Amino acid sequence: MMQGGRIQLAIKRLVDLLVSALGLLFLSPFGVLIAMAIKSDSPGPVFFRQERLGLRGEPFRVLKFRTMVVGAPDGAVKKGDLDPRITKVGAFLRRWSLDEIPQLYNVLKGDMSLVGPRPDRVFRLPGYTGHQKQRLLVKPGITGLAQINGRNAIPWEQRYELDIAYIDAWSIWLDAKILLKTAGAILSKRGIDTG
Repeated sequence: MMQGGRIQLAIKRLVDLLVSALGLLFLSPFGVLIAMAIKSDSPGPVFFRQERLGLRGEPFRVLKFRTMVVGAPDGAVKKGDLDPRITKVGAFLRRWSLDEIPQLYNVLKGDMSLVGPRPDRVFRLPGYTGHQKQRLLVKPGITGLAQINGRNAIPWEQRYELDIAYIDAWSIWLDAKILLKTAGAILSKRGIDTG
């Protein structure tokens, strides 16, 4: 369970609110350009919504910019640049993690935090071990320890272990370190499936 006391947890929420609100405000013109690019590239909605596991396993609808064609079959994204489900604009958005920007709204609402375990698909919950369920003791995050240590390049079991390690070692300073390292991971495009 996350340690650090109510004051640190209150600071974490305050940082979430400030950063998500300011991020949505300053990135909104950029978001309009992304929306126009998505609409010009393929027919369908700008946003993609999907049920994910939130705090204590409660489902919520995560928000992303759409990167796939409408009606694309579900399943694991193929590695490389040959996945026909992913649009040209979608591949670019994924390459630079720009499809994640709308999740700032999830953070503002309180469904997510800036830092925490990535929100998992609901169908994976029955396969969790008792140990892995610990990752549901905190709000999911836009980025986390797994995202700066390999992202999609590491197996699910290792991601879950990193999520639990994050919870056990949590502090405001660890969050700050992860946020700084996330910028480096995005710029290097390490472990990203662009489709």
